[in-house]
Amino acid sequence: MASRAISVSEVIDQQPLSAVQIWTIALCAVVLTMDGYHAVSMGFVTAPVAAATHIPVASFGPILSISLIGLMIAALGTGPIADRVGRKWLVIGSEIAFGVFSILNGRAHTYNEFLAYRFLTGLGLGGAMPNVVALASEYSPRRLLPAVVSILFVGMPLGGTICGVVAREVIGAYGWQWVFYIGGAVPLAIAVLLIVFLPESAPFLAARKKDPERIAKILRRIAPAADLTQVDFSKTSDETARKGVPVKHLFTEGRALGTILLWIPNFMKLLLIYFVNSWMPTLLKEAGMTTSQGVIVTSAFNFGGIFACFLEGPLIEFGGSFSMLLIEFLLTGGAMVGIALLTRSFVLAIVVAAVSGFLIIGTQAGLNALAAKFYPTPIRSTGVGWALGVGRVGSIVGPMLGGMMLGAGWKPREIIISSAVCGLLGCLAILASKFSRGVTSPYDDDTQLNAPNAVHVAH
Repeated sequence: MASRAISVSEVIDQQPLSAVQIWTIALCAVVLTMDGYHAVSMGFVTAPVAAATHIPVASFGPILSISLIGLMIAALGTGPIADRVGRKWLVIGSEIAFGVFSILNGRAHTYNEFLAYRFLTGLGLGGAMPNVVALASEYSPRRLLPAVVSILFVGMPLGGTICGVVAREVIGAYGWQWVFYIGGAVPLAIAVLLIVFLPESAPFLAARKKDPERIAKILRRIAPAADLTQVDFSKTSDETARKGVPVKHLFTEGRALGTILLWIPNFMKLLLIYFVNSWMPTLLKEAGMTTSQGVIVTSAFNFGGIFACFLEGPLIEFGGSFSMLLIEFLLTGGAMVGIALLTRSFVLAIVVAAVSGFLIIGTQAGLNALAAKFYPTPIRSTGVGWALGVGRVGSIVGPMLGGMMLGAGWKPREIIISSAVCGLLGCLAILASKFSRGVTSPYDDDTQLNAPNAVHVAH
């Protein structure tokens, strides 16, 4: 072993995944499952809520979007906080707040009540995603980071699929309120698990010069055979001091253009994901399908995303970040056109929706992995949080745009086809990163802003 002191991150990088790391990543994925559940819940109950409350369907755009404003605010605000105080308790607080306000959604009766409770639900949940991404990435060896973060996002489409099953079973039997009651009770139970089993990020503790014995205890659980005598528990793999507002460091050290070109595809993909999940059941019903068929097609979209999250990391490793994401954005536009043209064929619509989910949700998982890799530990939650926060702007625009188009008399097929533009704009941003000389690009697989020097840990 080299005589120099090594960092906590270097210890993690030199080890195979342990049971502790796998359990931590799995808990993070469970948290994201509730994010996926939340993303589609209002879309599934829009029609029955409109029938019960006499709120016009075309006016649901703000209700569908208001929770996303809360998500955006929380994603932008909690990232910098987490980079100062830690990831664990912000995640736990987010789950508790989300659970409470989700239950209150089921008690809403008026338009204004839905607006208020949906906003508070989004605000409660919004701090979870950037911090579980940061936490899981900091417990992953760097060589496995794209695969781990992509698999982590299985929780998003899985949650959407679970919500579809729940909605189909409970709305007719017990009422639309139970979609929210179940969606609130589960995260409260998850919060208890997180309090007991979720560890704080060891690299974060090292970066903040926290208790060395606490860090050593975590490392012994991860790598019980490792020799920790050469570990500097206050050393990080990135020695650059970053003082002041964390957000400004997203634009320093050659990252400015790379940050912008990461934000644009995030905006486009989250616009598409939330547009599909918010409006697809309603648009398909308007196009002639039954409510149940619309729910099944939208669930197929999320089901396709489950497989994408498992495969996105290996695909990026095989073909490279630039090539794979560019191809996926190109195919996304064609897939959305395919859904629009096949609204009269239930079976074909299911198949194309599953392919669309594979492309759209898989690409989002890949973008999140790139953000976690692009930003170093001291600003990782900020970097991931702001990339997702800007993406949340797209998630707000998507549902509102769908409502505006529907209110203006657009046909469902025209609305769905228009969403293909998002794929084209995402392609242009990725292409721009290739032709921008002298800047650090998140799509460059040789980018190693936070990579430690290779060291061997004694056993």
